[in-house]
Amino acid sequence: VDIHHIHDVAVQAAKTAAKLILSDSDKHKSVNYKGRTDLVTHTDKKSEQLICTIINETFPDHGILAEESKPHLPNANYQWIIDPLDGTTNFVHNYPSFAVSIGVHYKKSPVVGCVIEISSDTIYTAINKEGAFCNNNPIKVSSENNLQKSLLVTGFGYDHDEKWEANMNLFKSFTDITQGVRRLGAASVDLCHVACGIVDGFWEFDLHPWDT
Repeated sequence: VDIHHIHDVAVQAAKTAAKLILSDSDKHKSVNYKGRTDLVTHTDKKSEQLICTIINETFPDHGILAEESKPHLPNANYQWIIDPLDGTTNFVHNYPSFAVSIGVHYKKSPVVGCVIEISSDTIYTAINKEGAFCNNNPIKVSSENNLQKSLLVTGFGYDHDEKWEANMNLFKSFTDITQGVRRLGAASVDLCHVACGIVDGFWEFDLHPWDT
């Protein structure tokens, strides 16, 4: 399988889903609750169905791991890992930090990634051994290695457990010794901001495969 073809299909699927999400952003949102603060909308599900349809039509023997559905062909060498709408709570509130995230693994190693930050129409892509890009321009992480000069970003899980408390303590500690800590609410966006050097570091507990 040509890795560049996989990349192009991932970008096509992400763009198509992003267009759907953007068209739904000003409409009434039908919200269900997976947990007290863990939301899912009809848009999440429509986006996932759309992406999975594109993948299945192009690569019927590839596996899919997506946030809102059961794994498909979990033993296949190629696995597509999908968050159809990362930052659902932001989307529900029209807070402009939400994304479509698609990654592809070959034999459990990442080979392709595409994240679209929808509100700004920013497209992040990467191919193994060929680099990472933002809107087709090469990007790289920050070279800053001094915490006092760093800007960090983090996220919090939905369960207010001991890890949530530990993360809150880290948030306080890092706020004291850095130039600031941000919490935007979409891990894929946070990681892309690290990749292009907008922020200098990221941490979060208990992320799922589709979050990263």
